[in-house]
Amino acid sequence: MERDQPSPRRDTRGILDPAALLTRVRLRRHEPAEALRPYIETYWFIDWDLPAPYASHLVPHPSVNLTFQWDEYDRGTEPYGEFTGVAAPGLYTRKISGLGRVCGAKFWPGAFRPFVPDVPVAEWTGRVLPYEEVFPRVDVAALLSGGPHGYGGPDVSDRDRVAALDSYLLALAPAEPDPAAELARGLVARIRAERGVRRVADLARAEGMSVRSLQRLFLGHVGVSPKWCILRYRIHEAVEAAGSRTDIDWAALAADLGYADQAHLVRDFTATVGVPPTAYPTA
Repeated sequence: MERDQPSPRRDTRGILDPAALLTRVRLRRHEPAEALRPYIETYWFIDWDLPAPYASHLVPHPSVNLTFQWDEYDRGTEPYGEFTGVAAPGLYTRKISGLGRVCGAKFWPGAFRPFVPDVPVAEWTGRVLPYEEVFPRVDVAALLSGGPHGYGGPDVSDRDRVAALDSYLLALAPAEPDPAAELARGLVARIRAERGVRRVADLARAEGMSVRSLQRLFLGHVGVSPKWCILRYRIHEAVEAAGSRTDIDWAALAADLGYADQAHLVRDFTATVGVPPTAYPTA
């Protein structure tokens, strides 16, 4: 079940106060090799050189990420890799300072399971692990820059980093398509794109599935429940609206996003972001 996906290149949904972040870091997104595109949404690269610590906050997507990184603030001079499951619940916060660099691969929601088929994706949810616990070892410095001594320098080619990630991940890519992963990816894409998807039971009925089967599919291949995905994408839309406008009719937006009333939207927004909509993004 393949549905159209939005381009990730300029998408800042989920980033709290993206303007503030983008004045401090250099963010780029690149497509992976064609054979990896059914599984990986985007490669994302971030570089920074900051005089003082900065904390970035993200309302996470239902995605897992593989990252290779180096930063003075966290680990000194040694590059390292991490595997991050869906960060649930609440915000994902990352502090950065000094010099740093991250090369990340963001997997499509629902599409990671074929890389580690024996482990339900829910097993990774809320966990951050050394990448070696999930993937084979690789020369992390080479992935960051093509050499063991240059990963902190400014002259790294994005093209080289994309090629290094492609080379590493193509060797691990599934040999055959996984119909369950394709179904899960398509269903999450539908939840993200269609505001009319508001109830798990309605989604299951539309797909000719039982609610129990739908929930099992999501826990096995997405890592969180379909209800979590519905609420999370609606919060993404509410955050985007709160950050770009001051004249929002919150009652109307709540109804449009499928909430019973404005109070329920405000409650979920506050629980996720930490401040009510009227205090964002000035808090």
